[in-house]
Amino acid sequence: MPASLRENTLPEHTLPQHPLLEHTLTSELTRDVTTTSGETVPVIAPFTGTLLHDLPTSTVTDVRDAYSRARLAQIAWARAGFAHRRAVLLRAHDLLLQRRELFLDTLQAETGKTRGQAFEEVFQAASVTRFNAIAAHGVLRGGRRRAGIPLVVTTRVRYRPKGVAGVITPWNYPFSLAAMDVIPALAAGCGVVQKADNQGALSILALRRAFIDAGVPEHLWAIVTGDGASIGGAVTQDADYICFTGSTATGKVVAAQAATTLTGVSLELGGKNPLIILDDVNPTKAAVDATSACFSSLGQLCVSIERIYVERGVAARFLEEFVATTKNLAIGSAFDYTADVGSLTSQAQLDRVTAHVKNAVDQGATVQAGGRARPDLGPFFFEPTILTGVTPAMDCFAGETFGPVVSVSIVDSEQEAILAANDSNYGLNASVFSGSAQRGLRVATALEAGSVNVNEGYRGSFSSVAAPMGGVKQSGLGRRNGAEGLLRFVDAITISRATGLLQLPRLGHEFATLAGPMLLLAGVLKAVRRR
Repeated sequence: MPASLRENTLPEHTLPQHPLLEHTLTSELTRDVTTTSGETVPVIAPFTGTLLHDLPTSTVTDVRDAYSRARLAQIAWARAGFAHRRAVLLRAHDLLLQRRELFLDTLQAETGKTRGQAFEEVFQAASVTRFNAIAAHGVLRGGRRRAGIPLVVTTRVRYRPKGVAGVITPWNYPFSLAAMDVIPALAAGCGVVQKADNQGALSILALRRAFIDAGVPEHLWAIVTGDGASIGGAVTQDADYICFTGSTATGKVVAAQAATTLTGVSLELGGKNPLIILDDVNPTKAAVDATSACFSSLGQLCVSIERIYVERGVAARFLEEFVATTKNLAIGSAFDYTADVGSLTSQAQLDRVTAHVKNAVDQGATVQAGGRARPDLGPFFFEPTILTGVTPAMDCFAGETFGPVVSVSIVDSEQEAILAANDSNYGLNASVFSGSAQRGLRVATALEAGSVNVNEGYRGSFSSVAAPMGGVKQSGLGRRNGAEGLLRFVDAITISRATGLLQLPRLGHEFATLAGPMLLLAGVLKAVRRR
């Protein structure tokens, strides 16, 4: 181990002896999976590579039964009204905070992330719950709209819950990503059948249990597990709306399946997120901020930075500080706040990261920091890695690594940086670091991404649950969070009524009589600036 890289490990890589965690993992939570198969799959603890638990798996019949039960529960839930749903969700918010230590243990045990990054998930889920509980009535209550001919017609809009949403979530941020799709669906009056990734199922089950205990009907939110190829089609086939988070390739398959039934979808997909560092930054602060932007959850985050473009005037100083800061990160498996970065989650992740780094080095890239696995710390640990000299021929140039690997390139102007940042098939998140708020915001408006952060990597937009979040280009469709996140789960119904004050024209002679007055009315409405 290089002396510059600090480590923080538990003796013999043991899992925490947390009685509540152990009891809940082995006996209570897995009972909540909708299953009749009697089959299980092993789930591995990333920190140790040992068996964490055996997870029951669902069948296609289980998925269909879950939808049937959820539809019955959804009718009563929708009729219960906004006030009831708000009260239940706010109770759930309180339970999330009260049970935070259990959630943190579970998230770390399943994903291998640090406690700090697990805390981000719990805090995010609580914020999402609070926002949707309070905002749903205002966003979805409907109301009057200007009629085509005022006084002659009245028009109102009402919002009707779509029914039961199918939600498919990944393993990397199981808690917060589930919350950002499931909670607005519940707040809008929908039910949910969620296909949880096996590696993140315990965290999702723990999240769900808090909501059930707060008063959400048990069948309203069902959890199914198992191989996506086996049950994923059933999840999308029976859904009234589909939420998917995952790779772009799989997202396209989900969208194609949804198209066969004209079912609406929201897709949050891959990213190759850029960070522009302008020449007016404080290089020391920028370096610390960049390590967080690139290596949180060891880069296994859809909005994590994988490309840095730094202006030449500050490039040497920034790179020196960035390398030093990265090498000094504490890497480990502690179930407290002493580790800065944790482990990759699986062998597949380790293989992908290793392959991307090897491919780059073999073709001439230079490793400035990291670049190797750390089996001495645990089976899936990999050092945070900085590469320079990355070219378009390398796999990590344009393809998503989804791990602790970032390339640093020097540019001669902010315009060159903008063009390089936008030269991607992806457009999920982007960042700009600048010593000037005005300059940073100006550059931010030129970037092609669904969210852009100034002087932050991802947490500014990620934590702003009242604002929409999603991707452009190959990074997705639709938005979660904010009013947009709630409106996904309802159909807008327009109801108009003729008042009888004036009969609208029906026959030719009636049009002849009323055409003139109607044209006059159009001119008056324009003059008084009525929409």
